[in-house]
Amino acid sequence: MRATGAMARASHPLPALAVTAVATGLAFGTDRTMASALLATAAVFAGQLSVGWLNDLVDARRDALVGRTDKPVATGELAAGPVRVAFAVSAAAALALSFASGPIAAAAHILALASAWAYDLGLKATAWSVAPFAFSFGLLPAFLYMGQPGAPVPPLWLMAAAASLGSAAHFANVLPDFADDHATGVRGLPHRLGPWPTRIIAAALVLTASVLLVFGPPGPPPMLALAAVPVALAVLVTGLALGRRPRSRAAFRAVMLVALLDVALLLQSGAAAT
Repeated sequence: MRATGAMARASHPLPALAVTAVATGLAFGTDRTMASALLATAAVFAGQLSVGWLNDLVDARRDALVGRTDKPVATGELAAGPVRVAFAVSAAAALALSFASGPIAAAAHILALASAWAYDLGLKATAWSVAPFAFSFGLLPAFLYMGQPGAPVPPLWLMAAAASLGSAAHFANVLPDFADDHATGVRGLPHRLGPWPTRIIAAALVLTASVLLVFGPPGPPPMLALAAVPVALAVLVTGLALGRRPRSRAAFRAVMLVALLDVALLLQSGAAAT
């Protein structure tokens, strides 16, 4: 049981479950059959597990250097061998399950996974660190939509909103780890820009996603959705203002709050786009 728990923690379960939950909502909002939607959801979940396990494997030495006690491979609680096997099995499962959605949809998911693995394998430490997030998240609606009969391409505004949300997640997630990343030589785009520009960009990206999700679908937006934009703007302005204080996490929390709002809009708008 202890080894199972450590393996689960090494998979980065919260991001994996969050992305899978969004994929589930989008998949069941399409014209897929229930079996097809379940297989697509399983493909996304397996892919997210593979990304998490690969990340822990690649970062084990750096995590150990900065004393990360939440990383089972870095602490020695979990040997690297079983994690390598788990990565290989989950990656193979994700690829195989993707083809249940058809070759075109499978190609989109495979490209998204390859981009995410590339981030783990080195792109995270370059000026291109945000590119895998934009690319992989942008392709998620493509995988789920093109698995429908006729393989329809999702609207560009939906893919752009997903890409914006994924990019915002990258900028926001890096903020708490700036010191550790600096100590281990990781210099992605946020590190090169600095903490304050990173906060501004993360806020701008989640607000962009909000606007796309509200005004992208055809027809007048619902009143509740329309109200989301000024609410998001108010939350972000407040968070950025409070975030100027030393050691404040207000900006980070504001970005995360608006990101949750965007996920709700994404599911609502995704269903409206089918």
